[in-house]
Amino acid sequence: MSRASAQGVHRLYTARTQAVPTPHSVQQIGLAAAVLIAATMLTFSQARAANFVPPSGCALKITVQNRGCTVGQHYVCTADAPGDQHVIYFDKEGPSYHSKIDAETRWLESSDLTTGLTDRLMAQAADPASFSTLLRTGRDDFDFWTESNNGEQLRHIGEDRLTGETVEIDGVKLELTQFQLKTFGADGQLLIESTGQQFINRDHGRFYGGVEHSEDWSGEIRNDDDSPVTFAFPGDAGFGATEPLFDCEMMMALMPLAERYRHGG
Repeated sequence: MSRASAQGVHRLYTARTQAVPTPHSVQQIGLAAAVLIAATMLTFSQARAANFVPPSGCALKITVQNRGCTVGQHYVCTADAPGDQHVIYFDKEGPSYHSKIDAETRWLESSDLTTGLTDRLMAQAADPASFSTLLRTGRDDFDFWTESNNGEQLRHIGEDRLTGETVEIDGVKLELTQFQLKTFGADGQLLIESTGQQFINRDHGRFYGGVEHSEDWSGEIRNDDDSPVTFAFPGDAGFGATEPLFDCEMMMALMPLAERYRHGG
């Protein structure tokens, strides 16, 4: 799955973006969460004027410019468990999404930095996502639950498969995957069904976005492409850059007229 997406599971951002608000819940952001988000936005708005600066105790590893007008800052922190990784995505408005995964690419936590909605992985998954299983066997099935800070619980069932194909993007070797994902409400209602193609890099230990087709409970259909276009490592031009470069004109053209006026278009 994908978008400034993908997420312990690499794809959870897209699912949550489309699923909020669901027919079962209305977001309620408490004062503490609002203060946290405001502080986060202040920190990254300051960093945006120059390059991205990760939180104290953390180190930026890769900056990835994606299609769909996003740029991802991938970093690690000494206080985390070995193998844990963070990413913050920036769009034209600034930082929009943060997620944390573990060494098995299980989504541990994700936050929408504009609304304050946060999702966390619930314990005792029936079938946790496993990057090592995917690499070893070529396929990984998963079945797990997440809970948001508004109390909403969602079940995610699906699979990732290696296609056997490889590509090189900006000098980085990537393997192609196919995925299927169904997200259900606590009452068992199917909320979102998604299929698509992504990329993995074994050395980086993570998924990167790709092409995704999804349909939600309302019948809305989305087709997104947030495939990586460039990779910048320490010392490279563009490392830490927070201004997205690709497809931004297209995204503005697709924006409803009222939204374009609001953004000065």
